Amino acid sequence: MSAPPVFDAGFAQQFAALLAWRRDVRRFRRDPLPEGLVDRLLAQAELSPSVGHSQPWRWVRVRDEAQRQTARNSFQRCNADALGAYEGERARLYASLKLEGMREAPEQIAVFCDHSTQQGHGLGRRTMPEMLDYSVVAAITQFWLAARVAGVGVGWVSILEPEAVREALSAPPEWKLIAWLCIGWPEEESDVPELVRAGWESGRQA
Repeated sequence: MSAPPVFDAGFAQQFAALLAWRRDVRRFRRDPLPEGLVDRLLAQAELSPSVGHSQPWRWVRVRDEAQRQTARNSFQRCNADALGAYEGERARLYASLKLEGMREAPEQIAVFCDHSTQQGHGLGRRTMPEMLDYSVVAAITQFWLAARVAGVGVGWVSILEPEAVREALSAPPEWKLIAWLCIGWPEEESDVPELVRAGWESGRQA
């Protein structure tokens, strides 16, 4: 067994900067990513912890335009419903927000949790079965950080109909949609969340 690495003060500062600059990206350039980069990011994401070492994440790279269009249609329906739930100034502000980059992002991944997996033999989830979903969320976070290190932006789209997406991708019924990720070079860079800049929410102050 090799000795553990030593993370010095310089690394700690860089890590703090990484966390500050990990933003939810909605505005992408259309330039393709280098061949093999997404595979390397996924390999890093799969180092993430999971309950009982179940590794329940299932990454589906969506390249088919018809499948992407089905997801965009789902977003448009859900987005219209969401807009109808707001009134006045909040509705005006919601309508002004850019909430997805599904037309521009060159890479898109649907991330599922496989609720039928036998890996891990149920360890750690008998009383909290939602730990499978949480494990997938942890892996997505790790993917996000790895992407930021590579200068790649990631946007998590949640305004979708999970079943419509699952059926469009012919995913098994035991797979639960956790995220639709848009991935590509950011059109702009900021260490301030876009929703804060847009005035939607101020968030906690560090």
